Amino acid sequence: MTSRVVSGETDKSVMQRYMTLPQSSDAVMVEYFWIDGTGEGVRSKGRTLSTEPKKPEDCPVWNFDGSSTYQSEGTNSDMYLVPVALFRDPFRLGNNKLVLCEVLKYNKVPAETNNRHTCVKVMEKIKSTKPWFGIEQEYSLMDGDGYPLGWPKNGYPGPQGPYYCGVGSNKVFGRDIVEAHYRACLYAGVKICGCNAEVMPAQWEFQVGPCEGIEMGDHLWAARYLLHRVAEDFGVVITLDPKPISGNWNGAGAHTNYSTEAMRKPGGLAIMEEAITKLSKKHDEHIRAYDPNQGADNSRRLTGRHETSSIKDFSAGVANRGASIRIPRQVAEDGYGYLEDRRPSSNCDPYSVTEIIIRTTLLDDLPLCSC
Repeated sequence: MTSRVVSGETDKSVMQRYMTLPQSSDAVMVEYFWIDGTGEGVRSKGRTLSTEPKKPEDCPVWNFDGSSTYQSEGTNSDMYLVPVALFRDPFRLGNNKLVLCEVLKYNKVPAETNNRHTCVKVMEKIKSTKPWFGIEQEYSLMDGDGYPLGWPKNGYPGPQGPYYCGVGSNKVFGRDIVEAHYRACLYAGVKICGCNAEVMPAQWEFQVGPCEGIEMGDHLWAARYLLHRVAEDFGVVITLDPKPISGNWNGAGAHTNYSTEAMRKPGGLAIMEEAITKLSKKHDEHIRAYDPNQGADNSRRLTGRHETSSIKDFSAGVANRGASIRIPRQVAEDGYGYLEDRRPSSNCDPYSVTEIIIRTTLLDDLPLCSC
């Protein structure tokens, strides 16, 4: 069998000789990464600092050319990178770091896709409720030709059924990438808590959480960045498209689990039911916030088929994976726990998702975000 060759792929074993070169203690490499103008892509660039940063504020504000990231015009292209969350670097190791950044325009106004700026203010307002989130990030592995990894090039694999949580080379494709990504997240300090093969072959999921408040968005974006970087090493492309293959194949979502401290205590189910009632009245606003194209992406996924609810209607139920909001069966039996919002798209911005959930369920006196 001939080896798989991807255009532009390099031999990683050659680079290893350089990665083992000693690094001076007064030269720390820091990779700044941020959300670009698409609202779903990530960009990054690196620099050297003279000391190891211990917190985001130890990393200086930097800048970049926004005209090349869909974030500004070429005549006024400089934009600011403001470090907000620091992680260990699983690629360079040692004292080297990754730092997630907010993006500000030339006049220090948040960029259009900087949804963190408002989200962090909302989370600060309700921090006494101790909101926890957990997001189930689904994604698909694609070959360089844009076709799912492991699929026959002139056809399709067998029907869905044997692939979810599958084991065996005829049921799952790309497990090496999944395992490498998991370890990279753990090393970096990302709160990854699980992974599994999904219903469509070459589709996978990882879970991040529980995270409190703004930490949910920070850690999910860090996990996404690491996923793209790990896939680079394997010559594979990651897509967060919610319906990468049309037809009788499951789409990809970002099911969002949510609770407050009161919901997690005995009697919390009644509080969840109140929250669900509030969510039912803001369905359209949530749909617009749950993908970067105001619901257009999710309209291909939320059809009422393939374990989804209809994008047009709100529904809720116990253990119902065809509902907008699912209450896990164990939660219903215990009378407390968490609820699952199954509507967010795989390419959603977790800052927008968590912010609007909080605004709807806890801050109904405030205007909704302009997502």
